[in-house]
Amino acid sequence: YNKALAQRNALLKSEFSVEEELFLVWEEMMAQAGAIVFQKREAFIREFIPIFQSFYSFISQDKEVVGLSYESHARDASLLEVLKQSRERDKIMGFSLRGIHKDELNMLLGEFPIKKEGSQGQNKTYLVALKLAQFDFLKRTGWTVPLLLLDDIFDKLDASRVEQIVKLVAGDNFGQIFITDTNRGHLDRILHKVGSDYKIFRVEEGTIQETEADNEAQ
Repeated sequence: YNKALAQRNALLKSEFSVEEELFLVWEEMMAQAGAIVFQKREAFIREFIPIFQSFYSFISQDKEVVGLSYESHARDASLLEVLKQSRERDKIMGFSLRGIHKDELNMLLGEFPIKKEGSQGQNKTYLVALKLAQFDFLKRTGWTVPLLLLDDIFDKLDASRVEQIVKLVAGDNFGQIFITDTNRGHLDRILHKVGSDYKIFRVEEGTIQETEADNEAQ
């Protein structure tokens, strides 16, 4: 698809007249390859959304409803017809305005874009839930077992959401994980409350040193 797209874009930028048949060669290739990509993406999203929503629901304790909406020019019409109809406008712009390279995932809080309507905490929860769902999906498909790094998760999240995240990743499903934060007290307090085994390493001026866990943290 990308090779055909590059060739079509080159024709669109040409200073010389280009035969319609030459456009059709690349548009047909884009349509054929694009249909396969669209089907694969749609199948993935259909399987991925419930996994993602379950993680978000657990972290937020069912306080919000979120979703993902996959939008594609290949959904409601033949991609070949879409490309042909867009050709004259594309010539003016000098590149392909339509096609699966313009597919989008709309990230929703309820029925609205979460970037516009969500708080910082809700946006951070959304991002963490996406990453956990990606981890879970990769593990389920058997491609690989990822290594999970949660970097600065305390920022923008209240204590209850952080605790829910740590509860999730402390289970057997995620295996060994790394959590980073600049505040030692945050780590001890949450990890002690969850009750999982853990080790603390301090990184300072390029050196790494294991330190004792604070088992009395409150």
